[in-house]
Amino acid sequence: MAADSTASTTQRRKLRLRDLTEDRRVAQMLALGFSSGLPLLLVLGTFTLRLADSGIDIKTIGLFSYVALPYSLKFLWAPSIDRVDVPFLAPRLGRKRAWMVTTQIATALALVLMAFADPKEQLALLGVGAFLVAFCAATQDVVIDGWRIEAAGTDLQGIMAATSNLGYRFGLILAGAGALYVAAYGGWTLAYLSMAALMSVGFVAALLATPYDRPREAATGRRDLPAAMRRAVLEPLTDLHARMGNALFAVLALVALYRMPDFVSGVMANPLYIKLGYGKAEIATIVKLFGIWVGIAGGFLGGWSIARLGMFVTLIIGAFIAAASHLSLAWLALGEPEQWRLAVAVSIESLCGSFAGIALIAYMSSLTTPGFAATQYALFSSLYALPGKLVAGTSGFVVAAYGFPTFFAMTAAVGIPVVALCFAVGRIPQQTAPERTAEPAPETGNPIPPVGLASPEAEPDLPTKAARAQT
Repeated sequence: MAADSTASTTQRRKLRLRDLTEDRRVAQMLALGFSSGLPLLLVLGTFTLRLADSGIDIKTIGLFSYVALPYSLKFLWAPSIDRVDVPFLAPRLGRKRAWMVTTQIATALALVLMAFADPKEQLALLGVGAFLVAFCAATQDVVIDGWRIEAAGTDLQGIMAATSNLGYRFGLILAGAGALYVAAYGGWTLAYLSMAALMSVGFVAALLATPYDRPREAATGRRDLPAAMRRAVLEPLTDLHARMGNALFAVLALVALYRMPDFVSGVMANPLYIKLGYGKAEIATIVKLFGIWVGIAGGFLGGWSIARLGMFVTLIIGAFIAAASHLSLAWLALGEPEQWRLAVAVSIESLCGSFAGIALIAYMSSLTTPGFAATQYALFSSLYALPGKLVAGTSGFVVAAYGFPTFFAMTAAVGIPVVALCFAVGRIPQQTAPERTAEPAPETGNPIPPVGLASPEAEPDLPTKAARAQT
């Protein structure tokens, strides 16, 4: 019992500054987290702003949101990372470090391709470069997460996750505000070349990192693959249906729709700023710096609400205010390009979106069962992101047909059925809660809500890396 208490205390220990100097794994995790966060906005928020700044048609900008789909589909090729070695590098660096180095070099080269591809003359080539960045960076995330889990025991996972998230945020700030400042004074080519050079931070960290690779399974003793597949996939799903019955389908609909307004509206936020006449430096300062801190405050407010008002009430409040906050962008679209108006709109969107993000994370977490938590949470975290990203590609066509004010009003209206679903199935976790044991749930990421301008598009399917993609 004493040992359990000690382990629990250790697991709750927060990240301290001296951890970065006392344990080199923590410092390495900071650099690797930075390398993981850097590419994301360069194919999402910063990328759409570059397209809008180059005068690309609004419909095309919406369709280009699909280039970031590898972040939501990486689970399809993630299992191969632990089974396939990179030729030449793996015998020298180990499997995971070899994959990290390979994906980081590939990401940097793809960013160089984006740097020299002119949106007006080589739009297709630019799109290929963005897709390659997303694919290579998403693969890098898989490898880094695997290294983090194997590099530290349970007692250090909280610190490692917090450090990764800190580095990730530094990467987001540089890829957002930093890239825009460089673009404002040196052009987009220099901005993307600078970001490609910054991938060297993760490259050096990967070379210095200690290799942590599980030994290959013996060739003998062949596993029963059908039984393993049933245990890994079917049993977690069966458990959910056994506990919730047909209400499970309504719960899945709620998870899929809860952040959809943010995903759809987020793609059009940066084109709106450019159309209104805001400069890149203004957007960098107000949206990508100021908005991030407001979003962090919204996350803390969401956590306070769950503790004081309960998850059900917080879930309903989050669904309502996150969708209604899009009316602030409709209001922004109807006025003059004044800085105070942009700051107000960004503040409302960031605060409300981050509040809703922490509410959804808590709700999805409460739906899981001990023993199946990792698989079930992976299902929910993929489901909440993918439908919104698929619909977001059509956002440019809606703006072209009806204009920005109507478009953002329509995304706000999506919140009406979401709130209704919250009332209908929001209490399901309390009604069907399984018996919890003292065993800690598997590591599923650090539940940090999205920051910046409320869209969860920068959440690469694990809340530990949640951030506003469009900021």
